[in-house]
Amino acid sequence: MNAEALHFSLELVASLGQGLSSEQKAALRASMVLLERDYRFSRILFWGRIQGLQADYYIAQGCTQDQLYYRSVLYSLNCLDWSLLPPATEKMIQEASMVQGRFTGDPSHEYEYIGAKKTDDDEDAGPEEGEIKSIKEEARLVATIALIDKEGAVVPRGAFIRSPQGHIEINRSFQGLSMTEARKLSNYFHYTETLKPQIKTLQEKADLDLATDFLTSLEHDIPRVSWSLQFERGNSVLVMRSLMWPGLIFFHLPMTPHHGYIYIGNGQRNIDLPFML
Repeated sequence: MNAEALHFSLELVASLGQGLSSEQKAALRASMVLLERDYRFSRILFWGRIQGLQADYYIAQGCTQDQLYYRSVLYSLNCLDWSLLPPATEKMIQEASMVQGRFTGDPSHEYEYIGAKKTDDDEDAGPEEGEIKSIKEEARLVATIALIDKEGAVVPRGAFIRSPQGHIEINRSFQGLSMTEARKLSNYFHYTETLKPQIKTLQEKADLDLATDFLTSLEHDIPRVSWSLQFERGNSVLVMRSLMWPGLIFFHLPMTPHHGYIYIGNGQRNIDLPFML
C-alpha cells in the first residue's frame, strides 16, 4: 500500500485483526519518507509485516521509473532503521522451500536442511540427496517475499499501463472499477511478471487492451477458489483475502483510484488449501 496514505489504508483493512500501533504507524511514515528521498524512489510502498518468534520484519518496497520491474525490497526490525535486501533468485527460492517453521526474527540465524535428490536434467537444481545444507534467515526472507508477491500481489484492471517503451506506469486516468466490475474476479490481476500468460481464444484477444491487459487474471488461479471476495463498510470497500497466504488482504474503493494490498502473517503458505475446499 502507498506510504503516503498509510493511515487511511490501514483503517480499510482493520478487519485483518492484526494492525499496527500508533507509534509504529508514525515511525513508518517518517522513516519511509527518508527512504524515498535517500534511495531516490519515485514511489515507496509499505508491503507488510512478517511475524517472527523474537522480532517482526517490517517490509517496504521502492519503485523507480518502472512500477513493476526492478522493485527494491527493504526490511526493518524497529520501523526506523532499514536494510536493503538482495534480489530473489530461483536457487534461493528453492532452498527456502526446504525450510519449515516460523521465522525467528534474527536475519543472521541459519537453518539446516537435508538436500533433495538432483534430477539428471538439472544438475544445478540443488544439493545431493542426504547432504546437510544451511540457509540464512535473510535469504529465506527474500524468497518468502518473492513468493508472496508472485502469488498474492493484486491490482485492479486498468490501474497500470504499459508505455510504448515497455515501462509499466501508473495509469493517471484510472478512476476505479464500477460496482459491477468490482464484483468480478476477472478484473483483478497478479502484479508480477513471473506468471506465464494464459492462452486465450481469438474472441478473448479481441476484447483485450494491450496497454492494460498485460498481466494474468486471478480467475486462472489453481485452485480456482483461492480468494475470498466481499464488500465491507456498507458495500463501500471491496476486500479480497488470499486463502493461499493467510494474512494477505487486498482492498479497493470502487469508483476511486484507491487500492492496495498488505501482508501481515507468519510467512507460511497454506499448503492444505486443496484439501480444505
